[in-house]
Amino acid sequence: MNSWMRTSGVAALAVAALALSACSSGDTTGDTTGGDPTESTGGGDAADTYVIGYDSYFVGNTWSAQLEAEFTSATVRESDRISDVVITQSDNDAQTQISNLQSMIARDVDAIIVTPISPEGIAPVIEQAEAAGIVVVLNASGAATDAYSSYVNVDDVKFGATGAEWLVEKLGGSGKILAINGIAGIPTSDLRYQGAKEVFDANPGIEIVSTIDGSWDQATTKTAVESFLAANPDVDGVWSQGGSMTLGAIEAFEAAGVPLVPMTGEDSNGLLKKWQTLLDEGATTFDCIAVAKPTWISAAALESALAILDGEDVVKDDILEPEVITKDNLDEFVRPDLPDSLWVNTRMTDDEINALFS
Repeated sequence: MNSWMRTSGVAALAVAALALSACSSGDTTGDTTGGDPTESTGGGDAADTYVIGYDSYFVGNTWSAQLEAEFTSATVRESDRISDVVITQSDNDAQTQISNLQSMIARDVDAIIVTPISPEGIAPVIEQAEAAGIVVVLNASGAATDAYSSYVNVDDVKFGATGAEWLVEKLGGSGKILAINGIAGIPTSDLRYQGAKEVFDANPGIEIVSTIDGSWDQATTKTAVESFLAANPDVDGVWSQGGSMTLGAIEAFEAAGVPLVPMTGEDSNGLLKKWQTLLDEGATTFDCIAVAKPTWISAAALESALAILDGEDVVKDDILEPEVITKDNLDEFVRPDLPDSLWVNTRMTDDEINALFS
């Protein structure tokens, strides 16, 4: 299992990494490290440098924005092995993502790192890339094809099940719960709920009173939970698959004057700060577990791509076990000095984090 603990990073790289991030956010495509892509041959020689393509599937929430920033930070750390970086933006549009990958194939990049928006829709273009001899690394989401070189992700089914198992135990095996998903139809959201539902179905004392989509957004979730509580003030627990959504649920309970209940969440710093405050205030009805899908998996995807290009063997399906934060280790992860938007399992420096979310 890969280590997922927060690391301090290399401070000297912070400014350069942020410069890369700024370049990528402004242009649909952009060469960010300079160099001549025609000189990149790719494969088999550790002395080679490579052209790396990265498609940013979405930057509409803080997790996805930090996922891209982790990648740009990693390209600086690996700058002696990279001659050029091509970054595209898909804005959560599957057809745009396909076009972006076709563009990378036409540019003859050595490797493509991509977070598939449509597992089925993207499969043909991944197969085109493989046929062109391009290394394809899937990052944070899978695809309906085996024509990729590596796949780096957390097991989202276990992610959902881990929180559900904790909640069932907290409720003694029975109670009414609210389930908060991300966006129906998005693979990550569906897989997490699949894992949770399997746990709840195995515990007949648990009743899912309602399921809502919070769109991984704090304000959206707060509004939806307020409506839910108006009709269901006696809920016993909340299973949520997102940190910002859990924070929105807490705010809804507080606004409605309903006592807090055990809730599951994710490793967002805003949730951890609120959790720490509630503990300090002596909250007795609230407890939480934060399950983590670290944003540094985009850096790990880059490392896999470079290793493959160097001719090294890598694990094709590098699926990490989800790790958890509980009240017993909360102090190790909460960062009162950093923005709420931070996802605490990161390889970025504090300066990079502050620049990203300032």
